[in-house]
Amino acid sequence: MAGSIPRLLLFGVTAGLVATLVAPGSVVAARALPSSGCVNDLPVKPRPGRPGALLPPEFRFELPYPRLRPVPEPGPKQKPVRIESQQPPKRDKRCVDPCPDLTNPKKPAPGATGSLGSLAAPKLTFKLKPIDIPYPVPNPNPPSIPPPPPAVHPGADAAPLARAPHTPRVRWVRWVSTLTGKGSTSRTDKRWQVMGTDLGIMWESRPGQIAIAFGDTFGKGFNPPGANGGDWRSNIIGFSSDRQLAKGMSIDTMIQDSRCHAVQVVDARHINYYELTTIPTSGFAIGDRQFMTYMSIRAWGPIPGVWLTNYGGLAYSDDNGSTWTRDPYLRWDNVFGTSQFQVASMVPEGDYVYMFGTPNSRLGSLGLARVRKEDVLNKTAYQYWRDGRWVPSRDGNAASVLFGGPTGELSVRYNASTKRWEMTYLDVAQGAIVMRTAREPQGAWSAPAKLVDSGQRSQLYGGFIHPWSTGSDLYFTLSQWSTYNVSLMHAKVY
Repeated sequence: MAGSIPRLLLFGVTAGLVATLVAPGSVVAARALPSSGCVNDLPVKPRPGRPGALLPPEFRFELPYPRLRPVPEPGPKQKPVRIESQQPPKRDKRCVDPCPDLTNPKKPAPGATGSLGSLAAPKLTFKLKPIDIPYPVPNPNPPSIPPPPPAVHPGADAAPLARAPHTPRVRWVRWVSTLTGKGSTSRTDKRWQVMGTDLGIMWESRPGQIAIAFGDTFGKGFNPPGANGGDWRSNIIGFSSDRQLAKGMSIDTMIQDSRCHAVQVVDARHINYYELTTIPTSGFAIGDRQFMTYMSIRAWGPIPGVWLTNYGGLAYSDDNGSTWTRDPYLRWDNVFGTSQFQVASMVPEGDYVYMFGTPNSRLGSLGLARVRKEDVLNKTAYQYWRDGRWVPSRDGNAASVLFGGPTGELSVRYNASTKRWEMTYLDVAQGAIVMRTAREPQGAWSAPAKLVDSGQRSQLYGGFIHPWSTGSDLYFTLSQWSTYNVSLMHAKVY
C-alpha cells in the first residue's frame, strides 16, 4: 500500500542523532538532526511568556481604497543583474552560515518588550492601503520585438490510441529529505535567502546537471503556513549534480544577483488583476538552449487551488538558465478562463516535443499537442491530438481530452528503460498525488495509482518527477502549503 511514511519522517528530520556538549563532562539529550545535518538548524524551543505579557505593543489596521494604475504595454525591457553563483561549501564548513549579516535575525536588545507584549495600552496604527485598478497604456519607449517566424503548414498525421498499460503498482513511498527552507539539505535559507518556496520542477539541463525551478519564493519575514513574507521572487532556479538521491538531493548552485541571494529569472509585472506572478510549469533542453513553460497569473482565486491566468507561455535561455526571454509569440491565451494549455508540461522525445496541458487551476482535463524540435518557437508548427489524428490549428482548444480531471500541475516524462510515458499530478478529489502510464503520449493512459495523499503529507500539491529516476525507483518533489516548502520523495513503483 502506498504511503507508509514513518512518523519521524513526517516532521522532516533524519534518523541521525547527535549529542551536543554544553559543559565539560555534561551532555544534553540526543536530538534528531534536520536534513542539513546541522545542529544550528534545529528548531528553537519556544520560551514561556513573562508574567503580565498579555498584549502586543501595537495593533495595525489597513484602510483599503481604490486607485487607478496605468500599466505600460509592452512592458519595459529588464536589465538583469547577475553575479557568479556561490559554490557549495566544503564538507567541514557546511554548517557555517555564509552570510549571517543577511540571514540571521537580530536579537532584541536587553529589556526590550517581548513578542507577547505587556499590560501597557497598545498603540493603534491606521494605514491607507491602495487597491489597484490596472489598465494598459502605450509604452512611450517600447522595447524592440523581433518579427514572428514565418508560418508553416505541418499537415495532419494519424495517431491512434495504443492499449493502456496496467495500473502502476506502488509498493511504498518514503520521505527522503527537506529540499528547501530551514534545515534543508542545502540550507537554502542561509545560502540563497530561500526561506519559503514551492514546486521544484526538474529537467536535465545538460549531461550531469539537473535544473530545478521553484515558484513564488520568500525570504525574510516568511512564516508558514502558506506563501508570505518579504523579498518576493516569482521564480528561481538552482542546479544539482547529486546522483545519490536516496540520501537526499543537494542543490549545488542557484542563479544569483547578489551575495547569498537567489534572483527571479523570468520577469513578472507583480500587479494583481493584471499579471500578479509568473510561475514555471515545466522545463527541458534542446542542445544548449533551455526552455521553460510558465503561466502568467492574473489573480489567485478565493478558493484554494483555483486561479485565473492570462496565458500559458514559453521562455528560453541561451546562457544555461541565467537570463530568460519570454517569447512574445509562444502564448496560448486564456479566453473566458477556459482555454487549454494554461498549465503545460513539455517533453522532448524523438523528433518532437510533446506538450501536455490543462486549463488554469487544478480542476480541468488533459489535452496534448506536439511540434518538431526545430520549430519549438513557431506556434504555427504545432499539431494538436484530436480524435486519433495530429492536426494543425490556430485554436489551442482543438485538442481532444486524453482523460478527465481534476488534473493539477502535471509532470510528464518518457522512461526509455521501460518504454513507457509516466505522468504524475495532483488529484484534488482524492487529495493525492497520483501516477499514470501510457505506451504512446496520446494514450490510452492507465488508471491512476495513488502515490501519497494529504493524510500522510498535509496540504500537499506538486509532485514533479526527477529525470534521474531509474527502474522501479521513482523520485519526485512534493510541496506542502502547511510548510510552504519542498521535500524529496522516493517511491517504489512497478
